[in-house]
Amino acid sequence: MKIYQSRSFEKKVKKMSKPEKDILDSAIRKIVEDSAIGEEKKGDLRGVFVYKFKIRTTQYLLAYRKVEKDLELIMLGPHENYYRDLKQYLKNR
Repeated sequence: MKIYQSRSFEKKVKKMSKPEKDILDSAIRKIVEDSAIGEEKKGDLRGVFVYKFKIRTTQYLLAYRKVEKDLELIMLGPHENYYRDLKQYLKNR
């Protein structure tokens, strides 16, 4: 299984500190072990799963989707305006 990351995802991760990246890595490992761990979205976001986890006191959402045997990490961020930005990102792709 290959893991791809979008440009948006890559930019967010670059700004994170080492302890935050460690928490993110453990969340990604959980997704790799069981790709159905996140909640599948409906409507415009059909086929996209969102996994929620905490870094310190902030809840982060990680959007991903299965592409055949591979995993695509689409977007990462706090809940505020997350779904709006995710829809916008997917529409502009």
